[in-house]
Amino acid sequence: MQINKLDHVNIRTNQLAVMIDWYRDVLGLELGERPDFNFNGAWMYAGNDPVVHLIEVEGEAGHGSEDKLKLEHFALSASGCSEFLSRLDSKGITFRRSGIKSLNLIQINVWDPDGNHIHIDFDEHE
Repeated sequence: MQINKLDHVNIRTNQLAVMIDWYRDVLGLELGERPDFNFNGAWMYAGNDPVVHLIEVEGEAGHGSEDKLKLEHFALSASGCSEFLSRLDSKGITFRRSGIKSLNLIQINVWDPDGNHIHIDFDEHE
């Protein structure tokens, strides 16, 4: 067996509509088809791939804490860094910029409404 790529990330939330809006409006993912499960949720697509699965839960605290979670972050690769930074600025979204020089990466770190840490990787030469 050989692993080819990470398929998706599954996130539990008690504020499904807010999370759908954030992943659409901030990250540019599209709400798409999802199997008819017996629980509420949404699949957010990058192109043809459902990369973020949201599952609605009740009664749980919505805001995470990175020091208590096992998953510290997930990452997405993208193009259009300047456009993304403009989008974040226009929406007043806090972000942290970092990078890995040896890999020619710019990393823009953001946190969704539930506090999940996501970094978006861009080629520094784009």
